[in-house]
Amino acid sequence: MNTLDKQVLELLRKTARSVVMPRYRNLAPDEVIEKAEDDPVTIADRESEAMLSEGLSALMPEAAIVGEEAAFADPSVLDGLDRLCWIIDPIDGTKNFASGEGPFALMVALADSGLAQGSWIYDPVRDRLCHARKGAGAFVDGERVTAAETGTKPPVLAAMTAYMAQSQRDLFNTAIAPHYTEAKAPRCAAEQYPLVAFGNHDLALYQRTLSWDHAAGSLFLNEAGGVSARLDGSPYRVDSKEKGMIGAASQALFDELAKRLDNAGYSTAS
Repeated sequence: MNTLDKQVLELLRKTARSVVMPRYRNLAPDEVIEKAEDDPVTIADRESEAMLSEGLSALMPEAAIVGEEAAFADPSVLDGLDRLCWIIDPIDGTKNFASGEGPFALMVALADSGLAQGSWIYDPVRDRLCHARKGAGAFVDGERVTAAETGTKPPVLAAMTAYMAQSQRDLFNTAIAPHYTEAKAPRCAAEQYPLVAFGNHDLALYQRTLSWDHAAGSLFLNEAGGVSARLDGSPYRVDSKEKGMIGAASQALFDELAKRLDNAGYSTAS
């Protein structure tokens, strides 16, 4: 790992140790609120984001800070996504965390001009760091990783159907799902991307593609040799409001699912 990788990892570990793990399975009722329907936030999310924001600003003062909770409170924070910026998901998998379950993780991405350049995904329960740098490969705890298919026939697909409109779910269930072995999505993009890269799942289908959920994982999967892209094959941009994305362990798997979706008339609009 280079110096920046080590610094970000130490910040993630320190944040997890200081404000996240002490509240895991130890949250008071008033420390979990619904900021929107079916979208909880905890005191640990907010304290984690504050600590990560301060630390990342110190590492690279010229970069904007785009945090999930800050953007919820002030949407103008999203204006930083089209330039050099840090993107923070203080706890990805908050529903799991708040219910005392896993998986969950802290995620940070470094992006510039709309494209992710660096990725750090830290699972504090396993003390596992997945990280990647654009053009330099993907690594797990410092060891390089290469995406692998499961070998299962039909291929294993995890779809985030909870964010689909009813018409999309109906079409998915009738025209797409029968061609795949369905896997339960972990409700945590920080876990879903590694599951595809490590050969546990072959494919993931996303509807909602917010930058803090996908910037780090998408780069990690691509740098591992998999494919993470929009349904038409175009690159994921952190400054885009488009919906829909496929993560795949190989180009062939990506192409097959994208073709099935297109032939079925599946649309990401909802």
